[in-house]
Amino acid sequence: MNFHANASLIRALGLLVPFVVALGLWVWRKPARRPAAAALLACAWNLPALLFVQLLAIRFGWWRFEARGGLLWGMPVDLYLGWVLLWGAIPLLAFPYVRFALMAAIMLGVDLWLMPACRPVLQLGERWLVGEGVALVLCLVPAQLLARWTLRERHLAWRATLQMLAFGGLMFGLLPAVIIEQTGGSPSAFFQRPAWRNSLALQLLAVPAVLGLSALQEFVTRGRGTPLPYDPPQRLVTSGVYAYVANPMQLATCLLLVGWGALLGSMWAACAGVMCVVYGAGLAAWDEGGDLKKRFGKDWLDYRRGVRLWWPRWRPYYNTGARLYVAETCGMCGEVARWLGALCPVALVIVAAEDHPARDLRRMTYETDDGRTCAEGVAALARALEHLNFGWALIGCVMRLPLVREFVQLLVDAAGGGPRLIRRRAAVTCSVARSRD
Repeated sequence: MNFHANASLIRALGLLVPFVVALGLWVWRKPARRPAAAALLACAWNLPALLFVQLLAIRFGWWRFEARGGLLWGMPVDLYLGWVLLWGAIPLLAFPYVRFALMAAIMLGVDLWLMPACRPVLQLGERWLVGEGVALVLCLVPAQLLARWTLRERHLAWRATLQMLAFGGLMFGLLPAVIIEQTGGSPSAFFQRPAWRNSLALQLLAVPAVLGLSALQEFVTRGRGTPLPYDPPQRLVTSGVYAYVANPMQLATCLLLVGWGALLGSMWAACAGVMCVVYGAGLAAWDEGGDLKKRFGKDWLDYRRGVRLWWPRWRPYYNTGARLYVAETCGMCGEVARWLGALCPVALVIVAAEDHPARDLRRMTYETDDGRTCAEGVAALARALEHLNFGWALIGCVMRLPLVREFVQLLVDAAGGGPRLIRRRAAVTCSVARSRD
């Protein structure tokens, strides 16, 4: 009886104390929209991250929970939510201006005291400090970096990446886990299936994954913003995958949820993708459409008349033109230019690199007429592919992804396609004229 009383008290306090502390800090700070979003993002990161650490703890024996009822993969849900607040909203609200290292040290010290204090619910293994270190690196540090970068509007590309990882963990980790746990299913269906079938299915799912990742990349590089409402793009994004479909992120999420649910053998998890369609086509479309119309006016209306929300076009829609500069003296580049020209690219003009109006070039170069986008080498070719059709655009999107772009460029350079100086004809003519004078 005493054991159960102590366990119940610990579980109650494990949720109640962090909730009261977080609520008190919220009332005291009265955060504006951006600080509030930053605190919620930190919690959003910890929801899937703490669950992942729990799976590692089970695998390596760092700790285990002695509890019954209200469990998610062996972890009491009350303690789980308490830790989400403890390493999510509370550090940002309590120490918004304290140096990051000091804040992390304080929260680590608190956790080192709390972990043994949670006996008998939490039974620590001999190497639990290793698990504590892993949790610090995977949960606390990235959650607070995301929160602080969001609060101070810094490191756009990094915070968008962390947002994407947090969203992916929620939608494809936590959500299926909760659904499977509550419906009595098991992810074992994935491991019981032949490896070649899983491999083929994952490759098929890579197509919508590329669609979503490329859309996020376009938001960051072209729009200078993120998908979240408090931090939207500063400019209307109609290039890349957005030249084919107006809602690539929601389309990718729905397809991935349906496919991932099928892979896990859970009809209910797959149905979450269907509900995502209902939400996206209803409330989200109404809210986002009104906001975009208000912010971008005629440009948004013209774009929507040409591009559907969910069903991709085969040929792209562009409201601004672009130029691809290709050296006349490069045989391989000339072949690529002729091939692109034969496919009749939309809103793309192929020009000799020697005729660039402003500067000498070193690689194939892509520039939009509005001056907002410039790419070189493999990235320029990838941008050009996005002017052909939806199939080639997906290949271009893959080529432009971080790490992929650098790897492909390395291969091209190794094959003899490295940079070389391509002088402007105007500059050469002026140089010859001066020498004659």
